[in-house]
Amino acid sequence: MKIAIGSDHAGFELKNRLVDYLSKKGIEIIDVGTNSTESVDYPDYAKEVGKFVVNKDADFGILICGTGIGMSIAANKIKGIRAALCMIPEMGKLARNHNNANILVLPGRLIGFELATWIVEEFLNADFEGGRHERRINKIAELEE
Repeated sequence: MKIAIGSDHAGFELKNRLVDYLSKKGIEIIDVGTNSTESVDYPDYAKEVGKFVVNKDADFGILICGTGIGMSIAANKIKGIRAALCMIPEMGKLARNHNNANILVLPGRLIGFELATWIVEEFLNADFEGGRHERRINKIAELEE
């Protein structure tokens, strides 16, 4: 599995911890930055991670900013991206099961590392259920046209 990950300054510390955690699990990581706590613009990182996912150079993406809201808004502007802001593990699981989310967004200022890893695990271990959810995903795709 290959994951593209990016954050702004508010998500920098959590991003680095998740990169280490996922790498130790044998997951290939594409870290697009940021590389410090110096202020940066989150849409730049949403765009980079989104490109890797849309071009299928990464299986999934993870984005982190202070609340996760900005990253979610920015990433969902990219055609083909279904970014889901998740704050509890069940949201991570259902984002994949029902919404076929391809980018997980985390709120770096609102959750700790242990909760973040639990959400990531649920997201990565879940599968899209298809069925009735498929037509809804197709309707989302139609909105992009």
